[in-house]
Amino acid sequence: MSGTALSGVERSRAAGVANAAPVSLSRAIGLRSASGTAQQGDLDYVERVLIADDHPMVRDGLRTVIAVAFDQCELFEASSLDEASAVIAREGDFDLVLLDLNMPGAVGFSGLIALRERFPSVPVVIVSAAQERGLARGALAAGAAGFIPKSLRRSAIVDALKTVLAGDFYAPEMDEIEAAETLEDADIQRRIDSLTPQQKVVLRLVVAGKLNKQIAYELDVSMTTVKAHVSAILAKLKVFSRTQAVILVNKVKFGTDA
Repeated sequence: MSGTALSGVERSRAAGVANAAPVSLSRAIGLRSASGTAQQGDLDYVERVLIADDHPMVRDGLRTVIAVAFDQCELFEASSLDEASAVIAREGDFDLVLLDLNMPGAVGFSGLIALRERFPSVPVVIVSAAQERGLARGALAAGAAGFIPKSLRRSAIVDALKTVLAGDFYAPEMDEIEAAETLEDADIQRRIDSLTPQQKVVLRLVVAGKLNKQIAYELDVSMTTVKAHVSAILAKLKVFSRTQAVILVNKVKFGTDA
C-alpha cells in the first residue's frame, strides 16, 4: 500500500512508544462495563486507525497522539463522511475510527449511524469540540464505542482510546444514573447491531405486533424461515420470548424510525 496522499485521504506510518496506562469505564464514570477488560498486552498494539475530521490541524493533533501511544500503527485520514466510508470499504477492517461529530456529509449523529449501519464491526469513537450534557449519552446510544471531547489532554485521549480497545465504552464523567442508562442503551444497541438485515426486518414486524404467519405472508417466506429468524433474534438479543425482545428493543426506540 502506498503511503502518499490520495484524493484528500492521507495515510501515514506512525511510530512511537506507548506511555499511558489503560483506563476502564468504571474509572471514567464510576461503573463497570458488562463487556469486561482486555489484557494489557492487547492495548499497546493497534494496527490501523482512521481519523475522519475536516480540520487538518485536528487530524495532525490526533495523528501525533496516536503516533506516540501506539507503535507501528498505520494511520488513514479522511476529510468528509463520504471519504471515510470509501476508505473503510476499500481498506477493510480498522481497529478504530475516530469520527468528528460535525463534518461534511453529516448532521448530528447521522454520520455515526451511517458508518455503524454499513460497517457494524468497526468501532467508531466520536471526537467532538461540543461538550453539551447529553451528547455523550446520545453518541453511545447511536452506536459509538466512545465519546472524546477535543479539549481532553493528550494522555486522557490515549486512556480513552485504550478503554475502547479493551472492549469498554468511554465517555466523560456523567451522573451515575445517567451513566447506567447509557451503558444499558449502548449494550442493547450492540445486540441489535449483531442482527442481520433480514433479522432486523423480522424484528421490526415482531415489534409491530405481527404474528409469524403474518410475517411469513408479508415477506413471502415460509413459516419455517420466520421461526428460524425469530429464534436467532432471541438468541442474539439474549432474551427468551418475543415479549422480552419487544420490551428490550423498545428501550432504544427500535422500529420507530421505520
